[in-house]
Amino acid sequence: MKRTHENGTLRAANAGEKVTLIGWVAKRRNLGSLVFIDLRDRSGIVQVTFDETMAEKVKDVRNEYILQVTGTVQLRKDANPKMATGEIEVHAEDVVIVNSSDVLPIDLSENSTTNEDTRLKYRYLDLRRATIQKNLILRHKICMVARRVLDQEGFIEIETPILAKSTPEGARDYLVPSRIYNGHFWALPQSPQIYKQLCMIGGMEKYFQIARCFRDEDLRADRQPEFTQIDIEMSFGDEDTIFGIVENLMKNIFKETKNYDLEDHFVRLPWEECMRRYGSDKPDLRFGNEIQDITDLFKNTEFAVFKNVVEDTRGMIGALKFENAQDKYSRKGLDKLQEFVKHGFKAKALAYLKMANGELSGSIVKPLSEEEKNAVVERLDMKDGDLVLIIADNNRIVESSLGALRVKLAHELDLIPTGECYKFLWVTDFPMFEYSEEENRWVAAHHPFTAPKEEDIDKLFSDPEHVSSRAYDLVLNGYELLSGSIRIHDQDLQEKVFEAIGLSMEKAKERFGFFLDAFKFGTPPHGGVGIGLERLTMVLAGTDNIRDVVAFPTTNSSLDLMSDAPGNVDPEQLSVLGIEVSKKDSE
Repeated sequence: MKRTHENGTLRAANAGEKVTLIGWVAKRRNLGSLVFIDLRDRSGIVQVTFDETMAEKVKDVRNEYILQVTGTVQLRKDANPKMATGEIEVHAEDVVIVNSSDVLPIDLSENSTTNEDTRLKYRYLDLRRATIQKNLILRHKICMVARRVLDQEGFIEIETPILAKSTPEGARDYLVPSRIYNGHFWALPQSPQIYKQLCMIGGMEKYFQIARCFRDEDLRADRQPEFTQIDIEMSFGDEDTIFGIVENLMKNIFKETKNYDLEDHFVRLPWEECMRRYGSDKPDLRFGNEIQDITDLFKNTEFAVFKNVVEDTRGMIGALKFENAQDKYSRKGLDKLQEFVKHGFKAKALAYLKMANGELSGSIVKPLSEEEKNAVVERLDMKDGDLVLIIADNNRIVESSLGALRVKLAHELDLIPTGECYKFLWVTDFPMFEYSEEENRWVAAHHPFTAPKEEDIDKLFSDPEHVSSRAYDLVLNGYELLSGSIRIHDQDLQEKVFEAIGLSMEKAKERFGFFLDAFKFGTPPHGGVGIGLERLTMVLAGTDNIRDVVAFPTTNSSLDLMSDAPGNVDPEQLSVLGIEVSKKDSE
């Protein structure tokens, strides 16, 4: 089968040309002596007109039949400005029915009412929708720009193993049993972390890979069990060097895919300041409404609730102000916000203040002194119509609660700009460790190969809670777009970090022996990032569902509804692998 043009590329300039097109029937309209068919291929839709001499040949054609049409391009008398090809139509002179189609089990229209599970079951049909195709083409363009830009920067694309050793320090691994060595397992990589660092030890200096990664963990709307990273590592560079490369890459991606010019340099904030101002390490900077620390206004308060918090070294009184919002939240609405922070973030209570006609009202007006009320009004610059939400609690609870409220109310009050608006933020100096109640020990907050800040090395054992790392994230519109760090390149320091997280050298060598051995042979200073390709595509595509930018995604419960995976395997296969399956009681 041959065609001379793609359907969506025809324009008025093609009028008078004879063309041959192939595509699926998107819509059919029979007007008696005339039949109009919208013929669709990946490039778009064009209207084909069949006069009475040709109409008989397509009388039995239905939606999703594949046709090959030869005809002449003509200008339309009734141009359709909503179609890219709306100025023309093709007058059919010959038609071949290439293939027929059953009635589709899903609706392919852009306003499809078919539920997502059904669309995932018939994903090969859902891929015909223009939105999905547009998203996958966008993903492809991002990868092509990344390859070109990184090549220009001197990076070499290197593939690393998919079957690797299990190193369970973080998310759960997907395990692959070995047939040759029964009882032994490969693991699918959570990231190419160890191998890309070995590339640095190997003297490659600049590596990148568009890498598949696998994590057996609970899913969210912006996460899949397998995903793709634009993975980058380089030697002899610091944070500024890496940030410059990533910013240049992002500028090229946004310019070439959206014709959007990003700012010259992205904003940077240390993690502590980011949490204090936004209550999140991935804040959306498209709107303001920052958290205000008003603890100092109540240092002499008689209000018992606030007094207890002020006297607690980890206590904080935080506030959020929303202009012209007091009428938007009734007492019932405020009660819902109260439940939101209590159940979701373990806050003890949510207080509120409103300003109307120059007077304060609200849940804590009575116990506050006039001096304290005036101080709050002045500090927050409250005006008529303003709503202020206040939480007094442990500082981390205050930050996380108000951070979540900031986002929730931004959506409810339409504070987030519509249209193309992209705000990047580098979050730096993350905590080196976090305490695991489950394991009763400090664990690596990023991964155990992340370098601590030099000035904090002496606190690795004496004060691990306050050790900052050289880890960083790039945040875009409230999404964590990438994580990265400067890595440890000194063997002695690597051993200290393992010890700090309770990992003996014996255990470390069991898990990472080959990697630790490599450190003995002149490891260069190095660092890198892993950019989430799906999340980047998701933001550029303007969707909040990662399944919209993946060709064959799974559900939130890790099921592939199309292929019915994961599935059972023959007992013979398990026998060869030396495996017996023990069913859970719940099954």
